[in-house]
Amino acid sequence: MSDVRAVARGGDLFSQRIREQWAGQLGRRLDVLVAGCAHGEPLSLERIETRVCGVDEDLPAIRRVVEERADLVTWSLGDLRSAPLPPRSYDVIQLLFLLERIQHAELVFDRLLQALRPGGLVLLRMRDRESAYGLLDRLTPSWVRRALWRHLVTEGAPGPLPAVYGPLASVDGMHAFCLARGLMVTDEERATSGPAMGRVGAAAVAVAARLTGGRYPATHDEITMVIRKPQYHFARLI
Repeated sequence: MSDVRAVARGGDLFSQRIREQWAGQLGRRLDVLVAGCAHGEPLSLERIETRVCGVDEDLPAIRRVVEERADLVTWSLGDLRSAPLPPRSYDVIQLLFLLERIQHAELVFDRLLQALRPGGLVLLRMRDRESAYGLLDRLTPSWVRRALWRHLVTEGAPGPLPAVYGPLASVDGMHAFCLARGLMVTDEERATSGPAMGRVGAAAVAVAARLTGGRYPATHDEITMVIRKPQYHFARLI
């Protein structure tokens, strides 16, 4: 079952960090990019002047959801390796359940970072390839995933989407990526919020955890991080 409280904590964290970013810029308008805009609820941005744009892959299930989002000023769907992302154009990038379902995740993330202004924030949420849920998701045949999605997931949710789960879709992979690029991880949380699949799904995740000797734990399936881009290009963590 989904852990609604875990989702709420992550949302509260993102809203708090955005308000801090806005205060630090003395109330200047925040330009926000939602990468993976078919997922997640709109950010809580009351009394904050923002301009929110979105990008995602161009898939029928995604297009249907994005077209219904009223909070996006503009959005574009397509190959994220070539999406129009002007450099240093955004103060905040919200990256939602995207890196685990696309090829060339490192290349896409690098392009997003180029569009982020110095001192900007990445609000990241993704499934963990090193969790029991992530293991099952990437090993389950596509036809089985489609059948489960139709019967067990909330109507209208986009999916099932590809389950790529490259090395970047993990805590260690993300920390290594950030270290190599001089990015600072300021917050990190783990939670359980995968699509609700009832007792059968929960049992399958528990069995996967036991069969792998806990190498792929059932204690979480989601990673939430807040990542800051340094103000100066040559800044590096020691």
